[in-house]
Amino acid sequence: MRMSRFINPFTDVGFKRIFGQEFSKPLLLDFLNNLLKGERVITDLKFLDKEQPAEYRDDRSLIYDIFCETDSGERIIVEMQNREHPNFADRCLYYASQAISRQGERGTEWDYHVNAVYLVAFVNFHMDGLGDLFRYDIGLADMATGKSFSGKERFIFLQLPYFTKEADACENDFERWIYVLKNMETFNRMPWAAKNSVFQKLAEVAEVSNLSKEDRIKYDAALRHFRDTLNVMRGAEEKGRKEGIEKGRKEGIEKGRKEGIEKGRKEGELAIAKKMKEAGSEIGFIKEMTGLTEDEINKL
Repeated sequence: MRMSRFINPFTDVGFKRIFGQEFSKPLLLDFLNNLLKGERVITDLKFLDKEQPAEYRDDRSLIYDIFCETDSGERIIVEMQNREHPNFADRCLYYASQAISRQGERGTEWDYHVNAVYLVAFVNFHMDGLGDLFRYDIGLADMATGKSFSGKERFIFLQLPYFTKEADACENDFERWIYVLKNMETFNRMPWAAKNSVFQKLAEVAEVSNLSKEDRIKYDAALRHFRDTLNVMRGAEEKGRKEGIEKGRKEGIEKGRKEGIEKGRKEGELAIAKKMKEAGSEIGFIKEMTGLTEDEINKL
């Protein structure tokens, strides 16, 4: 297999290299500002990875995240989720709630002021509870009027399978970001790098040949793990599909057998009833002997 020119952003190492390193901070800033364009501008941020909870660290090929704080105090969790996770929505609530609760201060002086927490999730599947749109913005609002109750907790879900635009159809830099992330591993050259310094920087950061020897070893291991995990997932899905087809086939045969027996029984009752009727038997007696209704017997 030919080695790709650019790293796979769906691996832990690739995702962290693009968005989670000090030298790549301009990339995260640009992505977040395009994500929140028209709302606010983030001028700086710092990484808070050491403050993250330790849960869900057992399989980093499936889920990984970056925790940072903006120049005005908002906490932002940027997460990549590669397959469906049990209770994923609850998990997101848990993580965001922890980022809020950790802002609490001891003592009587604290007035419960907290800074907003944003959870931005790239999901590589159709998320339960959402429709078929690419982007969903979810916050706290009144259920009757839709009026915002608080902007302190917000969830932005980006369902990657529903982003299907090609390069020439992308209308803004946010869409260009998503297109690049979805297709980066297939590129021979980075699109828009000649016109946009951010994508030029992304090309430098993401080029495999620019990795140090140590980082290349880590990336190769992460890529193998990612591919192995996907193969296991696909194998399990294929096995489930085949088992479902076989179960359906057997159930169909059994249903057909039962329907055949029932049809044969009915035809037999009708044939007997017809002969009894031709022989002059009373309708009531025919009903009692065959179980047919009076209407069914009269139609014979």
